[in-house]
Amino acid sequence: MFEILQKEMLTPTICRMKLSAPRLAAAARPGQFLIVRADEKGERIPLTISDYDASEGTVTIVTQKIGASSADIIAYEPGECFADVVGPLGLPSEFMEFTPEKLGTMRYIFIAGGVGTAPVYPQAKWLHERGAKVDVIIGAKTKDLLIYKAEMESVSDNVFICTDDGSEGFHGMVTALLEKLVSEGHVYDRAVAIGPMIMMKFTTLTCKKLGLPVTVSLNTLMVDGTGMCGACRVSVGGKTRFACVEGPEFDGYEVDFDEAMRRQGQYKAEEAEANEKHVCKIGRGK
Repeated sequence: MFEILQKEMLTPTICRMKLSAPRLAAAARPGQFLIVRADEKGERIPLTISDYDASEGTVTIVTQKIGASSADIIAYEPGECFADVVGPLGLPSEFMEFTPEKLGTMRYIFIAGGVGTAPVYPQAKWLHERGAKVDVIIGAKTKDLLIYKAEMESVSDNVFICTDDGSEGFHGMVTALLEKLVSEGHVYDRAVAIGPMIMMKFTTLTCKKLGLPVTVSLNTLMVDGTGMCGACRVSVGGKTRFACVEGPEFDGYEVDFDEAMRRQGQYKAEEAEANEKHVCKIGRGK
């Protein structure tokens, strides 16, 4: 059983949990994900690993309340246990293959949108610990939805805040802020964008205009997480790829984002029906 050791609501709808999972923590790498099944009848929910600590045997997940299954996960409290936590799954980030010498010369810019900020953290942390220069843009609709600001400042050279409504930091989209930074003389070797699909699409278009290579994470496409259901099929470089077993990270230039967004919405009717029938499990007891 996978005990919840800590729980914190980062916003009214975004929850961070630290879980006891020694074997998973020992094997986890930046960019990978795990699957949580809250109880024996629960849906399999893929969640990107937001942190891990092999020495204490823990992994951290961040869940946004969107549908019935994510609501069930958030309803759990410290001391309770999830039925299953499977992982690590997917391929680690590509920079895991770089030599220490190369990492020491690299400068990364991460563009993090909304709850996508959480999986950026272990990547920025890993690079920072190995001498790479790391800047991070954290974007949200409003300041109340910003997460991981302090955590990101501890593992980055520079953190830039961006809100759609201008309530904190740069007033505008992350793409406009990225262009502003480059125009001011910031030079980057590679960008990594993680967040809503539409954000990653326009970030990729902006990076292409700037001549900046970009990696994107398609973790939001996954359902089964093992390559068997086919829900995560996406065209990358004109070929059909499976995000859960061949990703979740891909070269943003090669991703067909329009197809990916259509696929992402294929279960909206079922999700709406599940939400209507959902009975919250808060207070059900341990």
